[in-house]
Amino acid sequence: MTTNRPGLVLAICCASIVVVVMDISIVTVALPAIRRDLGASVSGLQWTVDAYTLVLAAFLVLAGSAADRFGRKRVFRCGLALFGLGSLLCSLAPGIGWLIAARALQAVGGTMLNPVAMAIVATTFPAPAERARAIGVFGSMSGLALALGPILGGVLVDGFGWRAVFWVNVPVIVAALVATTLFVPESRAPRARRFDPVGQVLVLLVLGSVVAALIESHRLGWTSPWILGLLALAGLGVLGIVAYEPRRADPLLELRLFRSVSFSAAIVMALFALCGFGAFLFVTTQYLQDVRGMTPLTAGLCLLPVGVLVLLLSPRTGRFVGTRGPRGPLVVAGAALAAGGAASAFLGPATPLPVVLATFLLFGVFLGTVNPPITNTAVSGMPASMAGVAASLASAGRQTGTTLGVALSSLGHGVWWLVAGLGAGVLVLALLSTGRRAAATADRAAALFDELSLPRPTG
Repeated sequence: MTTNRPGLVLAICCASIVVVVMDISIVTVALPAIRRDLGASVSGLQWTVDAYTLVLAAFLVLAGSAADRFGRKRVFRCGLALFGLGSLLCSLAPGIGWLIAARALQAVGGTMLNPVAMAIVATTFPAPAERARAIGVFGSMSGLALALGPILGGVLVDGFGWRAVFWVNVPVIVAALVATTLFVPESRAPRARRFDPVGQVLVLLVLGSVVAALIESHRLGWTSPWILGLLALAGLGVLGIVAYEPRRADPLLELRLFRSVSFSAAIVMALFALCGFGAFLFVTTQYLQDVRGMTPLTAGLCLLPVGVLVLLLSPRTGRFVGTRGPRGPLVVAGAALAAGGAASAFLGPATPLPVVLATFLLFGVFLGTVNPPITNTAVSGMPASMAGVAASLASAGRQTGTTLGVALSSLGHGVWWLVAGLGAGVLVLALLSTGRRAAATADRAAALFDELSLPRPTG
């Protein structure tokens, strides 16, 4: 794979990650307007967000392996087309059910963009130093897009209505599709992982059942036969994964990776961290508009401190992790999330706005320091043959966390104490997963995959 314009390829990939990740947060500012216009219930609003993040979480690994097999440029273009079509259908949705379905289609396209764009970046910059800088730029776009989404969403909803947060994607996607066709060369992996359809169904079954139970429990109650049935289905799915996946040569979920304390902790920290931030975004944007009576634009501007801190802290955190390791930033992130959750529990309709903004600053510190060390911890000590799988599973953990955070936001005011507990969990796991003993378990887990780096017989 060769290209004379690596900077342009990086820009195209960054544009794709920005629209995919921003669509997680940009829609939160539009939720009150969607509820009024379409007559949606709280669970309908939760599904509007979670239909997107659930599909992203469930199909990330599959999309990456499909790109390795069929060609990254081909799958990337297909993802752009589906994401653009889904965005257009979202903007035209006549009811909440249609909107939820269009969000799911949009996410199918999104799954083909995130991991595939990372692979394209990695192969476009073969020199290690240039690759590290390019991946750093690409990775920072994710946190920045998540934080700045509510601000752009507020501008669009205030000026053009809630449908604008979806149709604004269309010209960006069209431009990216044309640029990809002209400037991004095709590439494939030397050895593509085999498809695992049974594992994919089991993962979707577990995630879908858990999220559905959490969202609908507010309406049906935890003792409802439907809720109990969904939880039982999720349990059976977990048993199926544990029994089936170890028998696969190329499983969707490589369970041997979880023998590494560092990797296991990284996945749990990713889930905890984005669960807390997902709940923060969903509840806060409605608090600002429905409780404090702000316009969407004003509500979005109130979240500007989060975006500014992410912009300032993310690149510095990446450099710090590269030189001094992930423990410090993870401890800071966990403490900031715990403090932000506890402080948010005391916010009310009459809380002075400076106090509210100071609380939001804690979430900005958290988001600006959490992503680089989680990825570093997940892939630390892993052989090159498994680094992509480990990074993909960390990304899936983030999306799963965001999905669960939105689903758990129906807990009401108590959700803030849950967020505080999640922050404390990140802090504890940061201390446990970055020591010598954890590194030793990562080395032992990596040794299990040594044979994957050997050439396979042909014929």
